[in-house]
Amino acid sequence: MTASVFRLAVVPGVVIDRWARTWSDRRPDTRLELIPVAAADAAAQLPDHADAALLRPPVDRDRLHAIPLYTEQSVVLAPREHVLNAADEVTVAELLELGEPLLHPLDDVLDWEPKEAQRPETTEEAVEWVAASAGLLVVPQSLARLYHRRDVKYRPVTDAPTSSVALSWPVDAHTDLVEEMIGIVRGRTANSTRGRPTGRAR
Repeated sequence: MTASVFRLAVVPGVVIDRWARTWSDRRPDTRLELIPVAAADAAAQLPDHADAALLRPPVDRDRLHAIPLYTEQSVVLAPREHVLNAADEVTVAELLELGEPLLHPLDDVLDWEPKEAQRPETTEEAVEWVAASAGLLVVPQSLARLYHRRDVKYRPVTDAPTSSVALSWPVDAHTDLVEEMIGIVRGRTANSTRGRPTGRAR
């Protein structure tokens, strides 16, 4: 007999450990298969390659349901000895006043277009540029943690665009396993009454 599998696409920066442990406790008969995907490719995984996805909106509301889970603080990455690191937090205006290049990687998940920004291929590459003092980088805090380097530090940017994370699944595939995952990411207990929400993240 083939074991049941629930395939969950996960974008960079989303920490799944606690939810995965809860899944294992509640659904020992169904293996949770985690599929790492780039943020831009997550929605395209549904439904052929994944049953649900932890992704960054927006999503195609005609094709997918999505439940917003949380919104992240944006931070600026700078070399360890940079003057920015003397502050507890900064604003976008203060970043611009420095006159240093802002990096806007091609896989950026923030909805903004910094003027005259340089475009590294990836966020990971952009962090390397920061370490080499080639510019400053604004990203969601989870990505700053994911690509952590000892020679780079970050500070909150109070008015920068933010990025959210949502659980998404196809509109015509709201299965019992999807409902189980909804309950887990929303913090329901194992004995909670389950509904079938239709909320959608824009």
